[in-house]
Amino acid sequence: MHNKTDDYSPLTLAFVGDGVYDLLVRGHLVRQANRPVGELNKIKVGMVNCTSQAEFAKKLMPDLTEKEVAVYKRGRNAAPKSTAKNGSIADYHSATGLEALFGYLYLNGEKDRIDELFERIIRLTGD
Repeated sequence: MHNKTDDYSPLTLAFVGDGVYDLLVRGHLVRQANRPVGELNKIKVGMVNCTSQAEFAKKLMPDLTEKEVAVYKRGRNAAPKSTAKNGSIADYHSATGLEALFGYLYLNGEKDRIDELFERIIRLTGD
């Protein structure tokens, strides 16, 4: 099935997905415990970085649908030829793929699926 979001560039999907993922992490941390903002940000950075996102993507892979894997791979393969400050080029590309997936799901209104995948990520962190 083809829908409009299939026409968005993978980096555009990742742009949206980065915000979606960041907000999910922030919401989770605030609901978990009332902490000082500096502490919340420090914990958030541990979950919102290319190395951890690459690890989460790898562990989510068996649970993704064929379409979700295709979106992830489009994002991973389209990652710009630069890297984040901390992490390998491979991790940066993989994290971009994960963000593209979250952006795709968000733009398609698949909130339940986003929540399901994010819950799996939270279980992986042990929180």
